[in-house]
Amino acid sequence: MAVRTLTFGCRLNAYEGEVMKAQAEKAGLEDAIIINTCAVTQEAVTQARKAVRKARRENPQSRIIVTGCAAQTEARSFGDMEEVDLVIGNADKLKAESYRPMTFGVPLNDKVQVNDIMSVRETAGHLIEGMDAHTRAFVQVQNGCDHRCTFCIIPFGRGPSRSVPMGLVVEQIKKLVANGYQEVVLTGVDITSYGPDLPGTPTLGLLTQAILKHVPDLPRLRISSIDSIEADAALYEAVSDPRLMPHLHLSLQSGDDMILKRMKRRHLRDDALGVVAKLRAIRPSMVFGADIIAGFPTETDEMFENTLRFIGEAGITYIHAFPYSPRPGTPAARMPQVSKAIARERAACLRAEGDKQFAALCDTRLGRLENVLMERGGLGRTEQFVPVSVAGMEPGELVAVEITGRGPDGLVGEKLRIAA
Repeated sequence: MAVRTLTFGCRLNAYEGEVMKAQAEKAGLEDAIIINTCAVTQEAVTQARKAVRKARRENPQSRIIVTGCAAQTEARSFGDMEEVDLVIGNADKLKAESYRPMTFGVPLNDKVQVNDIMSVRETAGHLIEGMDAHTRAFVQVQNGCDHRCTFCIIPFGRGPSRSVPMGLVVEQIKKLVANGYQEVVLTGVDITSYGPDLPGTPTLGLLTQAILKHVPDLPRLRISSIDSIEADAALYEAVSDPRLMPHLHLSLQSGDDMILKRMKRRHLRDDALGVVAKLRAIRPSMVFGADIIAGFPTETDEMFENTLRFIGEAGITYIHAFPYSPRPGTPAARMPQVSKAIARERAACLRAEGDKQFAALCDTRLGRLENVLMERGGLGRTEQFVPVSVAGMEPGELVAVEITGRGPDGLVGEKLRIAA
């Protein structure tokens, strides 16, 4: 009779899944499945619909609640599904009162309870005890986005950019560390835009420095995806701190200047290369991942080759490449489209190039000692986020490991001692 959550998409959604579960239980909701959707691609929306139907087939008596970005942007279509009992928008999904009509049998005039996300101006700092099935904890520091990239529907699902006050972020991380978490990941929709809506207009860099200063018992702090053009001076300073993990994921999207302009991105190819070089000069062990869209409208073979070449030039190790997915209502959906087959082929080429860079990184770690945070199934992650297989370890342990070889998922190692 418990409340269960099924989360799609980003790390922010994973964090919010924990908050929703706690808020629904606080409201007295029982025997319910909350499906937290993603809208970044049409495939993500399709997968959410499939999950709704599967949840109803396997749980005919449970209440099915749909929320998240796809519920915000396509509320009526989810409300029209007979399997769905309630659709809650992103603005209200973290509030206990949103779940009470289901609990106490109050009849609803409309099962779609979705408000105007653009009117939201604040993001609450919800405190959570931990995260089910995760050995690292995600902490929301920001929500929403004020930019309008031509391919992106997310601002219409998340609303304007808004930040969690620094004190609340620090308090949340202290709580997680007290509960045994060894690593915290800062997450949001556009976290490098953190702070201008707060008193004193802090930045992501200042927030990072405050966490490292005021939570000295936190062994590892990690930052999720950043928009490199927004990186501030304090963030560059923080990169030299050994407790900030040497791994950053860049919201790159393309390595071709014309495509970047048509995407309405705020950086060019050389800007991204400059950021990578500057960060590596500060922290030589820094590694990078990147989001890249393959087959963006009007992308020629030459433009694609510029992006493919960028991966090698910048040494991008972790590639999240996916074929362009037209989102209704976005400017890019009205541009001349690249065929889906070509987009898929290009995405596969990008991933293959990323695999080469990852293999090269793994080769540099052979014979080294690495601090590894263990996850499940005997697999852990190094500071650079490389997967390491270590036998006999428990999830959540932070251990020093000697890297002895390569494995199917990354590296193989042997425990030496408990890491300091």
